[in-house]
Amino acid sequence: MRRGTVAALLLTAAILGASAFAGPVAKQIKIFSADKGKYIMVDRVQKTDAEWKKGLTPEQYNVTRQKGTERAFTGAYWNHHEHGVYRCVCCGNDLFKSEAKFESGTGWPSFTAPIAPENVRSAVDKSMFVNRDEVLCARCDAHLGHVFDDGPKPTGLRYCINSASLKFVKGK
Repeated sequence: MRRGTVAALLLTAAILGASAFAGPVAKQIKIFSADKGKYIMVDRVQKTDAEWKKGLTPEQYNVTRQKGTERAFTGAYWNHHEHGVYRCVCCGNDLFKSEAKFESGTGWPSFTAPIAPENVRSAVDKSMFVNRDEVLCARCDAHLGHVFDDGPKPTGLRYCINSASLKFVKGK
């Protein structure tokens, strides 16, 4: 799958379900809730920089709010194998199921797909002298990581996500 295909898949998901790509930022968005097992409407989470700093560790703040990256093989979830749901550390939005996690050998948690397309969004990241597809939390705009088109079937995608952007909830 080529870069254009990844962007097309993410754009299609956005058109079909996520309102984050159309016009002004919506105050409420539709996301999938693992606890409820269905789609729900939730308020978008917006905080000041000071509020984010107060509620996050320095590493979580650097990764999620300043688009940083943790070092490979150092995060809490790169080699994590429990059954459950990975949520956004900033707002609690359900992001990935453990069933979608796979060993990519990169040193970061890797997933084949989000829990639902509406729960994440993408943006073009032009840093590092190359265009990459950045993955963001649809509810609070936290930087999660990047998506690449070198993953396993069935999607062919690799959501390469920073552990510092995640909070794991066992058994969901």
